[in-house]
Amino acid sequence: MDFENKVVLITGGGGGVGKLAAQRFLEEGANVVLNSRRQEVLDAARDEIDPSGERVRLFAGDVSEPRTAKALVAAAVDRFGRVDVLVNSTGIFRPTPFLEQTEEHFQEALDSILRPTFWTSQAAASQMRGRGGAIVNVGSMWAADAISTTPTSAYSAAQAGRHALTKNLAIELAAENVRVNTVALAFVETPAYERFMSGEQAREVLDSVHAFHPLGRHGQPADVVEAILFLASEKAGWITGATLPVDGGVLAGRSPAAR
Repeated sequence: MDFENKVVLITGGGGGVGKLAAQRFLEEGANVVLNSRRQEVLDAARDEIDPSGERVRLFAGDVSEPRTAKALVAAAVDRFGRVDVLVNSTGIFRPTPFLEQTEEHFQEALDSILRPTFWTSQAAASQMRGRGGAIVNVGSMWAADAISTTPTSAYSAAQAGRHALTKNLAIELAAENVRVNTVALAFVETPAYERFMSGEQAREVLDSVHAFHPLGRHGQPADVVEAILFLASEKAGWITGATLPVDGGVLAGRSPAAR
């Protein structure tokens, strides 16, 4: 197993990509620490993936705050002794036209994407220093390109910051043997869409974007998780600072050279 006795910390670990990633890391032998702002979400995730709670530690808190991010890492170290892998999987996707965006919209994007990535990565990398580790960010095609049907200026700006951190941290932390990479997603079926529409509406939207993806369908969390595990593993030991599109081919067809 690729992650036998490794310790994996996942922010946004209560649902969607984060929860399935936790399940796969457990299957590969890891101990997992899950973070979300809501305790009830974490409890439900643990009951689903590790009812015994023996290999899962829950930590509810807002890791957009530096002291909470430090407390999260400290809780992981207290329970399992160290942190080997960090997966930054937080984010709220809320399409809103730019001229209608408010300070609250912009702050929500920063607090759900950029600030948690910055502070949790800093806390985890401080613990990994001298021993090595891997950070995998869950990024977005919206950080690389604008999609006219989904106006997401605040979300896109925050995700672009997450992508920029990937390269900056990869360079700065290379001497500590800490690798930092990103997966960039297109439309993936997660509970995130139900934050701003009903479940039925979310299903209609996701079904309607199949043709948007050159491979003919929107993504599933399982499509994403294997890429995350690869980048977190020693199989990717010579990869850092990379952004891997996991998007059904969307960005391949939207590059400037292809237009």
